Amino acid sequence: MSKKETEKKFEMALERQNYRLLAIAFVIVVTGFLLMMGGASDNPEVFNEEVYSFRRITLAPIVVLFGFLFGIYAIMKKPTAAQKEENEK
Repeated sequence: MSKKETEKKFEMALERQNYRLLAIAFVIVVTGFLLMMGGASDNPEVFNEEVYSFRRITLAPIVVLFGFLFGIYAIMKKPTAAQKEENEK
């Protein structure tokens, strides 16, 4: 056996494309949480209806959920054979 055959090659758990997709998913989730911010009243005795806006109640949770689902997709995605050959070089 040659030395190359006995050496174990260090392999990452995920490919480079998976990490890029995970970074995109992280940005989507953070964007969703940023959409939820705001709506506070300066005076605690006055109720601000802006808390119940479409952006905070509907849009932001959908964006966050999409970000988490996209993150799951990014982890589960397997690279194609061409991408594997390119990464081995």
